[in-house]
Amino acid sequence: MPGLVSVKTPPDAPPLRITVPDEPPHTPIRPETIRSEPKSNSPATRRPPSPSPSTSRAKPSPDRGSAKKKSPPEKSLINESSLDNPDLGPFLLKLARDTIASGEGPSKALDYALRASKSFEKCAVEGEPSLDLAMSLHVVAAIYCSLGKFEEAVPVLERAIKVPEVPRGADHALAVFSGYMQLGDTHSMLGQLDRSIECYKEGLKIQMEALGDNDPRVAETCRYLAEAHVQAMQFDEAENLCKKTLEIHRVHSPPASLEEAADRRLMALICEAKGDYESALEHLVLASMAMIANGQENEVAAIDVSIGNIYSSLTRFDEAVFSYQKALTVFKSSKGDNHPSVASVFVRLADLYYKTGKLRESRSYCENALRIYAKPVPGTTAEEIASGMTEISAIYELFNEPEEALKLLQKAMKLLEDKPGQQSTIAGIEARVGVMFYMVGRYEESRSSFESAVAKLRASGERKSAFFGVVLNQMGLACVQLFKIDEAAELFEEAREILEQECGPCHQDTLGVYSNLAATYDAMGRIEDAIEILEYVLKLREEKLGTANPDFDDEKKRLAELLKEAGRSRNKKAKSLENLIDPNSKRTKKETSSKKWSAFGFRS
Repeated sequence: MPGLVSVKTPPDAPPLRITVPDEPPHTPIRPETIRSEPKSNSPATRRPPSPSPSTSRAKPSPDRGSAKKKSPPEKSLINESSLDNPDLGPFLLKLARDTIASGEGPSKALDYALRASKSFEKCAVEGEPSLDLAMSLHVVAAIYCSLGKFEEAVPVLERAIKVPEVPRGADHALAVFSGYMQLGDTHSMLGQLDRSIECYKEGLKIQMEALGDNDPRVAETCRYLAEAHVQAMQFDEAENLCKKTLEIHRVHSPPASLEEAADRRLMALICEAKGDYESALEHLVLASMAMIANGQENEVAAIDVSIGNIYSSLTRFDEAVFSYQKALTVFKSSKGDNHPSVASVFVRLADLYYKTGKLRESRSYCENALRIYAKPVPGTTAEEIASGMTEISAIYELFNEPEEALKLLQKAMKLLEDKPGQQSTIAGIEARVGVMFYMVGRYEESRSSFESAVAKLRASGERKSAFFGVVLNQMGLACVQLFKIDEAAELFEEAREILEQECGPCHQDTLGVYSNLAATYDAMGRIEDAIEILEYVLKLREEKLGTANPDFDDEKKRLAELLKEAGRSRNKKAKSLENLIDPNSKRTKKETSSKKWSAFGFRS
């Protein structure tokens, strides 16, 4: 049975190249069994892969500018009426390949590939799905992607998926699987993570039906899908898939294999995101042992950095410094003093020394990292520089230097603005910029930054994440400062709904939104709604969280003032939160009082 595998492009792969068979295929697609190489980078730095054609796989492309190859003969006299020739489709695909190989550019290759797909469509037997047509459509979509026309690639791939029929056998299953994976990659490049994940799920389902649940190639796709869930901050789903991947590799791979090491690094990332630092440390230690056994020195150093991060989170600072210094020694000796990997360790050390009160050392490491990012070595990606600048900006924010932090965030955004697949990252940076503007009192600019971030997060499918709820809350606070009270109330209401679902009513972020919403209702004259929210919050604190928190006294005082204004006493039996806000209640304008508006910290 042919192998069904995920279409993955390594992070350091050169530009896309389309390849097609040298000989015209006289049989259905002959799928190749391709195994993904173990990732060399940490799962934390996963980048959306470049879409590639299904059976005509994407291969690393040589530098098109340096290769001078003889151009293929011009075939300008191909008549549309001759497209029903069964030999023409394979010939046109070969022309597309030769055109790209000669360096003439993808536009001409696209013309040949489009004609090939038309030829295969005309020559298809009625009632019989044409795998050649599906293959040519995959190639067309890949060329569109190489031109940056991802929106145009989507309908082509959607059509390609409908051509084969899975019950007809493995060849058809492979074509559909590859189509879904390529479509998922394309949605990922457009920043549409929710659609991307749905495509990967469909591809995995077809692969499992064809190969069974425990095939090693299924493990590769499970890990690929898990990485996508991590990008979307859906950590429970990612953890379940990663566990399945580990189980499959435990059966099919030797002990301490590179595949198992990659799985464990991803699992460590998931555990760290969920706050389970001890489990994360255990997975990283096992991954490090596997890398040592396989002689992967640089990978061991990268894992040491991750181990240092966990030690830092556990406030085991001496052990964290030791891990970082080990990694730093390896990176300097193997990659040079000015490599971005060295800069990334400097940033970690800067953060750690700030936590331990060594501010001079912290600032020195920040400056050393910025010097490396200012003059990057060849091969350094814009994403690496932007990520480093974003992390350094967070440290400058801790130094109470918001203007300097703001400059770094704006530089990071500029580096990423033309990069496909970076919409969610840019949205996160824009949200941070909004916080910086808010801190320095530039509220209109703050609101604009949050508004742009919210639009990108909605488009990328993160409109139900806790992070999205926090951004909505911050945008609401900016609106309050601009006296846009109605808009603020709508934002707080949406944030409340999301955070209740994702974090629960007792989470500090959710409680902060309750407080903001109550204050906003008070400013709008909706006293009864404000009272009921505060009664609910106090009930939560009394019954589940305790009353030692200083916010309890503030909220109790605010509630007493509102009750006095309303002329009644506190209702000890608070209503269910579902009934707290009447969407049909009449809103009345009221001058904003001198109330101290509640806020809670933005979390990136």
